[in-house]
Amino acid sequence: MTAYVWRGDFRNAELNALHAEAFEHRFIDDDWEAQVARHSLGWVCARDGGELVGFVNVPWDGGVHAFVLDTVVAANAGCEWLHVDFEEHLRAFYFDACGFTPTDAGLMRLR
Repeated sequence: MTAYVWRGDFRNAELNALHAEAFEHRFIDDDWEAQVARHSLGWVCARDGGELVGFVNVPWDGGVHAFVLDTVVAANAGCEWLHVDFEEHLRAFYFDACGFTPTDAGLMRLR
């Protein structure tokens, strides 16, 4: 059973390994711990049996906007869908370059 934890503990090495697997690139020794501590409202760690199988970062502008970045999921996590929101000027990037399919979505003002 996969557990999801807001601001969950992780180590740079395991997140870098997950990122390399998910995006099929070489292992890069990024300092994720320092990055999220400085710039993020929070993040979600997904763990299956203690293994980090997913991560999503929620950085913010320090004001009224937060957004989702750095979404990674292990190939063996069993996910079937990945959703993304974006501004209109990024439409070609997500639909043409990344292969996303247009779909209806919603936005709710929280304040």
